[in-house]
Amino acid sequence: MSDQDTISHDAAILAKALPFMQRYEGQTVVIKYGGHAMGDAVLGQAFARDVALLKQSGVNPIVVHGGGPQIGAMLDRMGIQSKFESGLRVTDKATIEIVEMVLAGLINKQIVALINAQGERAVGLSGKDGNLVFAHKARKTSIDPDSNIERIIDLGFVGEPVEVDHTVLNQMAAAGIIPVIAPVAPGHDGATYNINADTFSGAIAAALSAERLLFLTDVSGVLDKEGNLIEQLSAREAKALIADGTISGGMIPKVETCLEAIEQGVGGVVIVNGKVAHAVLIELFTDYGAGTLIVP
Repeated sequence: MSDQDTISHDAAILAKALPFMQRYEGQTVVIKYGGHAMGDAVLGQAFARDVALLKQSGVNPIVVHGGGPQIGAMLDRMGIQSKFESGLRVTDKATIEIVEMVLAGLINKQIVALINAQGERAVGLSGKDGNLVFAHKARKTSIDPDSNIERIIDLGFVGEPVEVDHTVLNQMAAAGIIPVIAPVAPGHDGATYNINADTFSGAIAAALSAERLLFLTDVSGVLDKEGNLIEQLSAREAKALIADGTISGGMIPKVETCLEAIEQGVGGVVIVNGKVAHAVLIELFTDYGAGTLIVP
């Protein structure tokens, strides 16, 4: 391809992207950042560039991140043994201190630094900052396989968001600042709670009536029974796929979080493979997208 052909090709891409940029100008897009993309330096830099470009295009991006593998690695380094109930990690007092240190400290500041290196202004937060999120203790149950009796599982300092005050996020948006939020929040009981990052980002997106909520995961999106990507689903169709077993395993709670966000006013939720470079831009600024879009 000649230099002139390359220029023409790039110009054509920009021209195709323009209507999508105009569509999202001034809109809030919440991005849940997690999975293997967080551990890949090249993908991390690409993600930071994507977020910076969103901001420069007039979009209001908000990043919520997870960090399960990093938390597990730090617990191992500190010699803290994890206890599990029905496959779920119990977060005791020693563990929640490590969780907060890793999420609100190490990981949060790494992401902030990557975005700032792209010429934008990012600031790290957790649910504790500005009374952004309050949580209460999560209530989990399981069925005993022998007696078929339901029992309550005590997961310790694992929480669910119950209140979101987006005042500080509005102020940051007005100042041109990109929030990067760790899913740790206080409870009215004075405790600190670790919150699932999907659930946390859904609560933030709902409180802001975000135009889009993007879940960057380790899979391409929702697959049909033949293993093919489903590019778009209505909320009703998504519920039907859960009921007939097409959506199963770990994808069920993720889709249920999508549905809850939509019911609370989010314009659309996308499950997208974060291991694909520039997946955020492909999803938002092209007409073919990069994952599964769930809409009302």
